[in-house]
Amino acid sequence: MTTHSPYDILFEPVQIGPVEAPNRFYAVPHATGHGHLQPNGAIALRGMKAEGGWGVVAAQMTEIGPDSDMANHPMDRIWDKGDQPIHKRQVEAIKKHGALAAIEIAHGGLRARNLTTGLPVQGPSNLPIIRPEMPVQGRAMNLKDIRAFRNQHKRAAISARDAGFDIVYVYAAHDLSILSHFISRSVNHRTDEYGGCLENRVRLLREVLIDTKEAIGDQCAVALRFSVAEPGKNLGLTHDGEGRDIIEMLADLPDLWDVNISSWPNDSATSRFSEEGFQLGYVDFVKSVTDKPVVGVGRFTSPDKMVSLIKRGVLDLIGGARPSIADPFLPNKIREGRVEDIRECIGCNMCVCSDAYGVPLRCTQNPTIAEEWRRGWHPENVVKTNSPSNILVVGAGPAGLECALTLARAGHEVTISERRKEAGGRAILESRLTGLSAWSRVADYRLYQLGQMANVSMYLESELDAASVTDFNADHVFVSTGSHWRRDGIGKSHMQPMDIDTDVSILTPDDILGGKLISGKVIVYDDEHNYMGGVLATHLASNGCNVSIVSPLQMISAWTEFTLEQPRIVRQLHNSGVDWHVNNILSRASNGVAEFSCAYTDSKILELPFEHLLLLGGRLPNDNLYKELAQQSDNVNVIGDSLVPGIIQAAVHSGHRHAKLFCGDPLAGETFNRDQARLFV
Repeated sequence: MTTHSPYDILFEPVQIGPVEAPNRFYAVPHATGHGHLQPNGAIALRGMKAEGGWGVVAAQMTEIGPDSDMANHPMDRIWDKGDQPIHKRQVEAIKKHGALAAIEIAHGGLRARNLTTGLPVQGPSNLPIIRPEMPVQGRAMNLKDIRAFRNQHKRAAISARDAGFDIVYVYAAHDLSILSHFISRSVNHRTDEYGGCLENRVRLLREVLIDTKEAIGDQCAVALRFSVAEPGKNLGLTHDGEGRDIIEMLADLPDLWDVNISSWPNDSATSRFSEEGFQLGYVDFVKSVTDKPVVGVGRFTSPDKMVSLIKRGVLDLIGGARPSIADPFLPNKIREGRVEDIRECIGCNMCVCSDAYGVPLRCTQNPTIAEEWRRGWHPENVVKTNSPSNILVVGAGPAGLECALTLARAGHEVTISERRKEAGGRAILESRLTGLSAWSRVADYRLYQLGQMANVSMYLESELDAASVTDFNADHVFVSTGSHWRRDGIGKSHMQPMDIDTDVSILTPDDILGGKLISGKVIVYDDEHNYMGGVLATHLASNGCNVSIVSPLQMISAWTEFTLEQPRIVRQLHNSGVDWHVNNILSRASNGVAEFSCAYTDSKILELPFEHLLLLGGRLPNDNLYKELAQQSDNVNVIGDSLVPGIIQAAVHSGHRHAKLFCGDPLAGETFNRDQARLFV
């Protein structure tokens, strides 16, 4: 007797040109932070997605030649035959598990840098490259250059086919492609047949699509990745204007439409500023225009929403980048009826941040991402122990919960003690701030998993001292007691305590997270520079406070430039009535007035009245319990923020790694696999 699932439709095959996807789960192209110099990490990462049930797994933006050198950004390359062995291994890793392998070949146009190759950057017009801080100019391509580019793209497509890829992309999205630059009214100033009217601006894209289909179309599918709208961009495409017109013009030319919005900050918007499916309002018309299959993204994690999108004819395939990072096994869990086991993306953009900074991916939810080859870690499987130990984990924050879960999966008997009334630590506390509700998923996933396990016990409102821990008589103890924010002003720009009168009302994020209610004029002095300063300023303003936020750096929440949120944060502060000031060092606070000096000249430039001074700087580990226990026994480890304060992702990774170390994992320490360059002599 066949058992039907409400999610059966997600596992129907989909014909894409000459190839067939085994299901509707499509791991769309995204960077991994490895690039061509660290191929093993990327190969294993994508292979893991295929093992997890994604029917199509795509490699990232892959440069087609030396004149599309993205320089400091770690991209893949398909320049010549020397790159072929890497791509063949990538294809093998994906197809091993029955998935189709796709590759996004591309030319960055005015987004290229060519700093390492020394070649001129090329685009439709004589303009500076689209990276304002870089002193690089692009040159307008002549007709000979355009022919050379078309031949270069065709060669790369044939090379991709010969490597074994099933789907080859033509890339015109995210303002990262020479094809999208030719389409753009903003940067295409040409007056020849490739400029002016929309038909002319689309000409190169049409030609490249035809070239690619003629070269490989009978063996591989040709996908077009296209941004149908560019919200917030001057002269940008709109989904009810030229974006739609382009899809109508090219409707049945590609074998697959991969549609999204541009630019990257719009396409990868965080949960703080967008909901699941946030792109649908821009792309839901595409299926009505073309008979070809359509894949779209929107941080989809709900199987019910996925089914609805298919049944309503909005999409044919469910695209996932960040959800496929947070849980590479999302499709298999849905197929097996284990929806509750999905490790849902929280939309924090730690993955985006890592790649934007030029390092391999990190994920707050999935500590094994980018560790598949380097450390041999698997997101679902933990090696079982032959000799179970009795483990005590003190502290049920992100690190403690991840450590406990990993140890329990290995077969150890685990007891967790938590001093608060609820588990989850800072993930739960921060989730109550404006825009951060998704943070609770970090705790929710782990608490659900632990709750299903017979070898786990948890005790809330159970604060333990050293004597109590010793009396427990555990074989091993993991201390995960978190950290606390400093009140002396020491931070990134201040390595010594500040000159602040003793009668000043000094607050830290711990006070707000602990539920302290305040009113009146508040200065948020952000010398931490991540998301917390902007979040707290907005949160306090929404509760009626008169808020000013001040940063010693050149921008508010500077690190969030890498999570693609920084401009949105400033707009949110403005819309919330928060005053903001940059390049200001707090020099003195007394008598209800804070004095600030210029970060560069030391001259006094600003005075602000206040009733409360909220300091965001450094944090100190809550490690007293660990230090006392360590004097008595070697069977104790400190993890997470109580080892060294950091972001939530670092705490989760710390908990996972220390659990693996205890289990005898030889690659969980300082020695692990590395991609290394070889010298040819």
